[in-house]
Parts: sequence; C-alpha cells; structure tokens
Amino acid sequence: MNEDMPWVNLTQEEVEELRNKKHEITEYGKQRLKELMKNQEPYPDAMFEEAERREKSNRVLERYNHFYNLECAGMPHGSPITPEHQQIIAFESMIDALRCENLNREYNEIAISDIEDLIERLREQANETLKRFVEFEDSADGVA
Repeated sequence: MNEDMPWVNLTQEEVEELRNKKHEITEYGKQRLKELMKNQEPYPDAMFEEAERREKSNRVLERYNHFYNLECAGMPHGSPITPEHQQIIAFESMIDALRCENLNREYNEIAISDIEDLIERLREQANETLKRFVEFEDSADGVA
C-alpha cells in the first residue's frame, strides 16, 4: 500500500509503471507540439493589418461618441437646437476624433475612407440601439 495515498491500493511497481507512462505521454505531447509548431505557417500580414484597422475603427468611434456626448452634455437643458446645430456637433466631433487618432503626425486632410468607416460604425451602433429598443418594447408589452 502507498503511504502517500492510503486510499489507493497500488503496489510500488504499479505506481512506478504509471509514472513511466505519464513521462512517455508528456514527452510524446512535447514532441508533437514541436512538430505542429514547425509546420505552422506564419500569420499573413493582411491578418495583422485587418486587426489594426479594426482597432483604429473602434478607437475613432469611441472618441467620436465621447466628443459628441461631451458637447451635448455641455448644452443648457431645454435650449433650442436645430438639426443644423446637431450636424455641426457631429462634424466637429468627427474631426476631433480623427485628429486625436493622428496626433503623432501632421494632419490637415481627412481621408474619405476614414469618414466612411466612421459612418459605417455609427450605422452599426444605431442599428444595435434600435434592436435593443425593439426588444425592450416587445418585452414591456405584457407588463402594462
């Protein structure tokens, strides 16, 4: 009987055999992992470029939301505002967000693709908000 584990009824030879098999399996696993890693192709550059583009897109959208919400929160409650004022706030927020993204270089021109990307991200955000609103309305129908 093994003194370390009194609940297990194994002979010393059986314990030694299990240790040897564990060692063999571990070594096999290490070798197999090395083989798989050797045969692995490096990630294509396009994959890193896409991840970097997505990260930039997320940052710009987050900054835009921050600037827009900050500007709107700074307005006096109940003040008259026209759709043109809302558009001005949106444009200024877009420019501020894109400037922040490009602080490390001179930035006097905005790429149309950056504007289009922000528009697409805002569209996705708006659709998600509408989707949540509709789901909320559907769940609230039976409450009243």
